[in-house]
Amino acid sequence: MGDGQDEERASQVVMILLRLFRALERVETDLTPQQYRILKLAGAGGERSARLAERLAVAKPTLTAIADGLVAAGYARRETEPGDRRVVRLCLTESGHAAVERADAAYGGWLGQILAQTSEPEAIRRALDTLDEAMDEVRRARHSAPCVTAPAAAAPAAATASPAPADSRPRGTGPA
Repeated sequence: MGDGQDEERASQVVMILLRLFRALERVETDLTPQQYRILKLAGAGGERSARLAERLAVAKPTLTAIADGLVAAGYARRETEPGDRRVVRLCLTESGHAAVERADAAYGGWLGQILAQTSEPEAIRRALDTLDEAMDEVRRARHSAPCVTAPAAAAPAAATASPAPADSRPRGTGPA
């Protein structure tokens, strides 16, 4: 396949992923997809806010705002770390666990209906697992990459080069 065909296929796949996301947003649950993701991760044993924000690829203020809503709704509570009150963990309440169970059932039912219409549901599950692993690897690489700064002497030369347009990155790229 040539570059044009690769770009067209990538564009088609991105549109499919966006369509799937929109369909997931419309699944009837008590939770938004972001709330669900936060509760799923926090439900694994209480997660530090900074770690949750990193794993969800959201800014800490965004996480705080969503967590505030979950706490107000009675789905989660904040607990301080014994020995270090600066560390706060988000933990699920009984209501939070029940909301996650309902959402799990709703999302599972939706996915089951979709996969039932395919000829290879297990192949799709494996492909999604592979994508999930790749996104984790991209996130790990991004967070472990050293911050490199250009030497001061190189700065004037770089300033004379023609800058790339502000939106020159290919569509569909960005944070995984």
